[in-house]
Amino acid sequence: MNRRKALKTVALGALMPSFYAQARENHFKPSSFHFKSDWQNWPNMPWVGPEFWANRLQDWEIKEGKLLCNLTGPRRNVHFMPAFVDEKTQAFSVSTDLELLNTKLSDCCFGIEIGSKGPFEDYRSAAVFGKGLAIGINGNQELVIGNTPISKLSRPAKTLSLKIDAIKKNAEFLLSVALSDAATKRELVQIKDYPVKAEEMRGSISLLADHREKEIREIPSVAFQNFALQSETLNSNSERIYGPICFAQYTLHQGKLKLTAQLTPAADIPGTKVYLETKESGQWKTLQEGQIYPKARAVNFMVDNWTQTEAIPYRVVLQIPLHSGLVDYTYAGSIAQEPIDKNEIKTAVFSCNFHYGFPDNDVVENMEFLDPDIVLFLGDQFYEGTGGFGVDYHGTLEKTSLDYLRKWYMFGWSYRSLFQHRPCAIIPDDHDVYHGNVWGEAGKAADTSKKLVYEVQDSGGYKMSPDWLNMIQFTQTSHLPDAFDPRPVKRGIGVYYTEWKYGGISFAILEDRKFKSAPKHVLPEEAQVQNGWILNQDFDIKKYRDIDANLLGKRQEYFLDQWASNWGPHDEFKVVLSQTNFSTVATLPESAVNDQVVPTLHIPEKGEYVLGDKPTADMDSNGWPQKKRDLALEKIRKAFAFHIAGDQHVASFIHYGIDEFNDSGFAFAGPALNNIFPRRFWPPIDSSKHTVENPAYTGKHFDGFGNRMEVLAVGNPYNTKVEPAILHNRATGYGLVTFDKNNRKIKTECWSRLHKPKINRNDQMPGWPITIAQEDNYAKEALAFLPTIKVENCKKPVFSIYNDKSDLIYSVRAKENQFRPKVFENGEYEVKILNPANGESCILKGIKLAKNANDSLLAKLR
Repeated sequence: MNRRKALKTVALGALMPSFYAQARENHFKPSSFHFKSDWQNWPNMPWVGPEFWANRLQDWEIKEGKLLCNLTGPRRNVHFMPAFVDEKTQAFSVSTDLELLNTKLSDCCFGIEIGSKGPFEDYRSAAVFGKGLAIGINGNQELVIGNTPISKLSRPAKTLSLKIDAIKKNAEFLLSVALSDAATKRELVQIKDYPVKAEEMRGSISLLADHREKEIREIPSVAFQNFALQSETLNSNSERIYGPICFAQYTLHQGKLKLTAQLTPAADIPGTKVYLETKESGQWKTLQEGQIYPKARAVNFMVDNWTQTEAIPYRVVLQIPLHSGLVDYTYAGSIAQEPIDKNEIKTAVFSCNFHYGFPDNDVVENMEFLDPDIVLFLGDQFYEGTGGFGVDYHGTLEKTSLDYLRKWYMFGWSYRSLFQHRPCAIIPDDHDVYHGNVWGEAGKAADTSKKLVYEVQDSGGYKMSPDWLNMIQFTQTSHLPDAFDPRPVKRGIGVYYTEWKYGGISFAILEDRKFKSAPKHVLPEEAQVQNGWILNQDFDIKKYRDIDANLLGKRQEYFLDQWASNWGPHDEFKVVLSQTNFSTVATLPESAVNDQVVPTLHIPEKGEYVLGDKPTADMDSNGWPQKKRDLALEKIRKAFAFHIAGDQHVASFIHYGIDEFNDSGFAFAGPALNNIFPRRFWPPIDSSKHTVENPAYTGKHFDGFGNRMEVLAVGNPYNTKVEPAILHNRATGYGLVTFDKNNRKIKTECWSRLHKPKINRNDQMPGWPITIAQEDNYAKEALAFLPTIKVENCKKPVFSIYNDKSDLIYSVRAKENQFRPKVFENGEYEVKILNPANGESCILKGIKLAKNANDSLLAKLR
């Protein structure tokens, strides 16, 4: 098929989108709205079109020109998004044909729902969570409005036409409702002037298949066609569509662009093609045709030798062969100019995104104001319960893939504008792979024969199939730079740990779940491990510090060794990204043996100190296993690296300690965007002088595993007295880390969702903002110093210090042409000096300790 013969191009995303996929006689006008469904124009597929949102995705499909609900279950619906009833709507007409496929039902309603509203005034909230006034037919062949049977059909029928005319009169709408035989057009029941309060009618309109029993049956329940909506006064917006290109995310790394575009199941249509284009000199230029990853419904583009020095628009073009001809849909964004010459690089930090704030307009608005250069999503982009309906663990690969995609689409629907024009790193965590906790054990299969979820997770490995895991990793991580070592782990499960160089920052992206040992396999049976918690309160985990267990695994340990001393031409900072941090900054009531009590715990008033807690030993954190935790920190501090993590739900800023307090680097664990478990940190200390401004919990502490940490700030939950409390009383928020390349400073800021940086940037969680120096990330006290080394012909060389056994002590890029190395024991040292811009270097051997602060050496690179 020739792309130039496409009937219409439909733009999605940043550009003004056109609603129609092809030419039509009726177009949206401010005072006129006319729409009729065109499912008959689409091939069979498990997606219902860009104008509609299906709940759930896997429960609806286009089949033989009809919209089919392929099961029988409660609250299945398809929301129409481009128009809704508001206070200015005076009249409208909506209709559909429906075919009853499961007639062995009683308590049900198939038809149209009007006035659907979600928790927030946003069409996306209504599309996912909206409920309204149901109008249709029940299993007794009765017309129902709401929960009320109105009148029985004059004769039974399986194929019906439902038409609703609504006219506003004062504070009510008067409804005329008719059900007719779709084949003969014979009217079977009609009512007129049925009064409904106007407020009850305000909201979106959806098609409903609601079998009100909890049991779900894999039996098709109803099929719809010829859905039509018209009005002169509906609130309409042609931009309220979603798909078939939902969003895209990218990274740029050492001249290589990788961009992943997320599609809908429209990508399954035979003959569909997808292209990446950039706009140069006012013209769109095709860079590549992409290969669609089948179950992921996503495509990854890789462009080598990216030489653009300015921001450049891009668009993804999806060409779909409909029955009427080819259609090009487009999604547009831009590839930002890499901020090599920019001094301050701002990095947005997000994690843990349940749906109580969906569609999260507050977060997006505030972060757009802060205008980061880089966006980080560090795990739990959603939870199993996101979007309602729970999770499909045991369906076919197709069904579980669609189950995942609906939750993933919701994530992108909220946050896509943040990474539409910015590079973005996304790494999946345990809930992204349908685990409460996961100890991956290098990809082994979890024992799904166990009866309880905890038992399955404690068995180690992954409970979902390798194909499914690779599918979700493709959607979330295929845009990251190429994996450091791409060899898959057990069962062919892929890896993505890698280095990302951008804007003068070298990020080490870790997978701190995939190689980790399951605690139940390595601790004595007497510990009574359940879901990574020790139920035996007499068991002392601190005595098992040296246990033989994996954390990052040898492959990632080797990666960190290589990364620590590998400084590129523009690298100024080293930063580690991981799902969770290397200490457990959390407490629980003394009587608690696990965190199942967390959702029910008392939320204190602002300024209140919670008494009676103890440090937790949650082995889901990277505080365990302690020996490998220490090893990881030893490797990270060799690069003077800062650590950014997610997962913990409670924001924290801590200084790691290994052998002594503060002998390692700093870590920022960002707050949850929204969570179910509002964790907290209230250590058992003298809190008599505790205030919000001077919190008593700061200072030096041992976590539940005996790991040293100095706590500088914690974002504990408190009673905000703001609704919805489930969103605002759980210490939810986001962070921003700013890297000052000239002064080698790192500033961390942290806001709750309540606060608006635009109004008062310093109205942050208690203790923030915090600024540290790069050199603070290896804060171990020096025993002595080597002479100051001055380099003649390089402004900012890299200094790598080795002991007399050729072990790397540390490697760092100086902020000027001289450096005074600190060392931690007597002996002679070797110093390798590198100009990463041109590869010139030199090695100074046999360097002895300086006798005084004025000792210096001169080096010249060659």
